[in-house]
Amino acid sequence: VPSMMLGMWSLLLLWGLATPCQGLLETVGTLARIDKDELGKAIQNSLVGGPILQNVLGTVTSVNQGLLGSGGLLGGGGLLSYGGIFGVVEELSGLKIEELTLPKVSLKLLPGFGVQLSLHTKVGLHGSGPLGGLLQLAAEVNVSSRVALGVSSRGTPTLVLKRCSTLLGHISLLSGLLPAPLFGVVEQTLFKVLPGLLCPMVDSVLGVVNELLGTALSLVPIGALGSVEFTLATLPLISNQYIELDINPIVKSVAGDIIDFPKPPKPIKVPPKDDHTSQVVVPLYLFSTVFGLLQANGALDIDVTPELVPSNVPLTTTDLAALVPEALGKLPPGQQLLLLIRVKEAASVTLQNKKATVSIPANIRVLSYRPKGTPEALFELNAVLTLNAQLAPSATKLHLSLSLERLRVKLASSFAHAFDASHLEEWLSDVVRVAYVPKLNVDLDVGIPLPKVLNVNFATAALEIIENAVVLTVAS
Repeated sequence: VPSMMLGMWSLLLLWGLATPCQGLLETVGTLARIDKDELGKAIQNSLVGGPILQNVLGTVTSVNQGLLGSGGLLGGGGLLSYGGIFGVVEELSGLKIEELTLPKVSLKLLPGFGVQLSLHTKVGLHGSGPLGGLLQLAAEVNVSSRVALGVSSRGTPTLVLKRCSTLLGHISLLSGLLPAPLFGVVEQTLFKVLPGLLCPMVDSVLGVVNELLGTALSLVPIGALGSVEFTLATLPLISNQYIELDINPIVKSVAGDIIDFPKPPKPIKVPPKDDHTSQVVVPLYLFSTVFGLLQANGALDIDVTPELVPSNVPLTTTDLAALVPEALGKLPPGQQLLLLIRVKEAASVTLQNKKATVSIPANIRVLSYRPKGTPEALFELNAVLTLNAQLAPSATKLHLSLSLERLRVKLASSFAHAFDASHLEEWLSDVVRVAYVPKLNVDLDVGIPLPKVLNVNFATAALEIIENAVVLTVAS
């Protein structure tokens, strides 16, 4: 566009004076590594989707009514008003910023120091010339700002503009006539006025980015079970390619009680991050606490009645007699069975060797079942269910789907005679697969919450299971 020219805004974002850890996650927090490309996208999107650029135009047009002229910034008794140095300025009316193209964002991360950000744009100035006709100017501008990283009252990282200055470049007269002396005055006026117009735009951009940073540290519900509160464990760290946030997830029940589990005995070895990718590391701790919430809410318990199993899975005393006849005593055949599965201890989650498994210790009581009568206890088993977990990310969660790998049982007590409970493992496995596992998967639909950092979408992320953690990596 001939009436516009290139300007540059340079920001120095002071994120912290340390570089990211060398592949070890000492805490049990969720590690987020955000590529510099994602920060650039966030800034670019803040300019595209919001009113920031229009506010710059509106500031000049509606408030100042032009930079120069009788209704402008210096009119009505100012330096260039009637009686001033140049009386001809009365004929120079309403010089305004009429055009501001969408800035092109580029940035460079400075390890251990901050971020150097450049916003390239084109600015067009229009007005009426002193000798009549349309006057069009263009000016190159370099706005440099220093932004310090602080912590908000909510404990979120926040960028605070500390210093902003402008360097006015070449001014071009694109159309119209402007006497040389007045051209110099216009140049001086723009030098004084532009910081007040462009520095607030920088502040507005930082405000949008701060909101996105703040959403990562928030209270996220886990269905009706409770919530996860993400807090910042340390100050952000920075390398030449990404910003690293160590986020501490605090899992709470509906009543507000913290669901806590021991830390892993060894620090997590986080794999290196490739350029132009972002990572989220979900620790074992978060899996364990979510299963702790399920257990505390009774979601791991179930009453298995004949109505819950298909006809091809036997659930009568006749079928049970074929496996362990000594368990029935004098109970007649043909009666239906009721299984009460109760989980009174915490489930154990294992993440290693590219595999996720869940071990659930359960107590299984087997009773004879008469719809209009009182159930009669037959025996009680101590069981350990080992389940494979398939993991799949979405935009905001890590989803789990369980399948039974094996079931082991031991006899805890019997109201008839003792027997070898291992004879029941195959039958109980069939019951668990058709009645218990589907219920677990419905309850697990709440997923493992992921921190929402700069709107990074992890739905298409590559997933890697490492020791005591899951790593999600998405291309920028």
